[in-house]
Amino acid sequence: MLCIDVHHHFFPADLNKATSNLKMGWKTPVGTLPWSPEVSIKAMDASSIDIAILSLPALSIGSICEENRNQARQRNTMMSSIVRAYPARFAFFACIPFLDDVEGVLEEISHALDVLHAVGISMSSSYGVGSNAKYVGDDRYDPVWAELHRRKAVVFLHGAQVTSTPDPHPFLCVPVSQVPHETFKAAAHLVVSGRKRKYSDVKVILAHLGGTTPMLAPRVAVLSNHMGCSLSPEEILEDFRTYYYETALSSYSPTLACLDTFVPPDRLLFGTDFPAVSADMAEWYTKNLKEHYGKDNDRLRMVVGDNALTLFPKLRDLHLH
Repeated sequence: MLCIDVHHHFFPADLNKATSNLKMGWKTPVGTLPWSPEVSIKAMDASSIDIAILSLPALSIGSICEENRNQARQRNTMMSSIVRAYPARFAFFACIPFLDDVEGVLEEISHALDVLHAVGISMSSSYGVGSNAKYVGDDRYDPVWAELHRRKAVVFLHGAQVTSTPDPHPFLCVPVSQVPHETFKAAAHLVVSGRKRKYSDVKVILAHLGGTTPMLAPRVAVLSNHMGCSLSPEEILEDFRTYYYETALSSYSPTLACLDTFVPPDRLLFGTDFPAVSADMAEWYTKNLKEHYGKDNDRLRMVVGDNALTLFPKLRDLHLH
């Protein structure tokens, strides 16, 4: 059974991931750093994962400058080189410059998709710091969504590692309690702003089963309509159902049962979040996924690989040949 991991991170040395983990209160899992393609392939082989789509962690802080553009270009070039070195094992979502740099972002989208052959674009849920931060559905980013729509591109949307309140407990640091909710806020913003509907040809994957999205979508449907959203509650829920939801760090039978009734079968994708977590941690969720769909082999096949093949034709060509 073909297995494609759509949530698999690329940690270049200049990212200083161990340091950023400390700042977020996250304990770096043993065996994940320093990262290399070989580290990922070892974990993939142990978990019977055939292909991983690399992506940089969601970086929401930056500025409009040439250095920021160059850094995105360099990192995309590095991921492209990994794909060329291991063409049967990796693909990649391109990172982009700081989103306020709309011109730079549009240039990098063109280069990444047309020259480097990325299979999609990775985005953070928001960009900026504090009260100056803007979620990805903001009006200023409309040209970016228009271009992604024109290209019928895939976007991998990951919650930003930000917080506006103190961690409730060291065991509930930003990656544990905040990141999934940031994914929800971005997803909801795209829906109520009308951009999800306006740019419906953009295929958006929400990390971690959308975080709190499945639970809060009906709340948004009625209350946002009450607050003035022009979409009806039914239209809002319809737009939430058009997202793709990947399973990293979220596969547990009750949550999967929720998604089974919330979205069509082709909207679920498999993810691990390795090497942000250890192979053993990721495997706990994979085991739950397989147990949940254990009596429905066709459905399991869709989630772990076939849905991704449909979404990424380049991977289908690779698999068939």
